Amino acid sequence: MTARTMTALLAACLATPVVAQEFSGDPEAGESLFNRCKACHMIVDDSGEQIVRGGPVGPNLYGVMGGPAAEVEDFRYGDGIQKAAEMGLEWTEESFVAYVQDPQGFLRDYTDDSGVRSKMAFRLNTGMEDVYAYLVSVSSE
Repeated sequence: MTARTMTALLAACLATPVVAQEFSGDPEAGESLFNRCKACHMIVDDSGEQIVRGGPVGPNLYGVMGGPAAEVEDFRYGDGIQKAAEMGLEWTEESFVAYVQDPQGFLRDYTDDSGVRSKMAFRLNTGMEDVYAYLVSVSSE
């Protein structure tokens, strides 16, 4: 790569505005609500540091928000979430909120397949946006 190309790339990066991720929830409230989730889910960062000790039934939720579904390495996902992931499901605030309210119903709507099932039986009916905000906040520390 030439010096001119490097200079152009650096200038482009510096000229790109940095936009903070917007979400509507309260991370502090989400931290408290996450206690309902930790029976099945843990939060462990990339270096192995345990942020929240939790169960192994569900995937580690570190760094998942904002990314594609069913991407945690070495986790055995169910067919329903895998099908949604193959169709391009990403964990935006909107998709996360809809999913945790009714995982199986969400997957059936998303995939347009009334036969898909979700391995996640738990439903969160309040504070979904807060949990999303909390997961974003701990994944970006």
